Amino acid sequence: MSSFPFRVRTGIGQDSHRFLPDDSTKPCVIAGLIFDDVPGLSADSDGDVVLHAICNAISSVTGEPVLGGIAIELCHKHGITDSSVYLEKALMTLKQQQIEHVSLTIEGKRPRIQGRSSEMRGKIAELMKIHIDQVGLTITSGDGLTDFGCGDGLQCFCILTTMQNVR
Repeated sequence: MSSFPFRVRTGIGQDSHRFLPDDSTKPCVIAGLIFDDVPGLSADSDGDVVLHAICNAISSVTGEPVLGGIAIELCHKHGITDSSVYLEKALMTLKQQQIEHVSLTIEGKRPRIQGRSSEMRGKIAELMKIHIDQVGLTITSGDGLTDFGCGDGLQCFCILTTMQNVR
């Protein structure tokens, strides 16, 4: 048993999706925001790689299969494709653990999202009910070294840190 009055846990999550064909009418959703200059991402849900990566990081902390369990049921049984609903359900699995920080890296050649990074951080903070200073976001093109860097899709990595008072 630890002598520290709190328990820190770190979860790692990742998600990636390919873009649909350019003539697709499905919107591209990234971090809960719509980007009009690219087609949507191939997925049963809205394909939001940022929110999916966060859900996977939460699963890494809690051991609860959010995307593999909760989201599949919401999507296939109830027709809910909004990833912000999946995130809301994932956050409930944290129980008494408080989010200290979420760090995200998005890789993709398109769309150009750097100009909306503050808006994205704000939306993530709002959805997670944390302060914007607890959200770190980096964006890279990958220099064309991967399919994402070549513009075929998007990939997101997430590191989530939680703290729980154990006394």
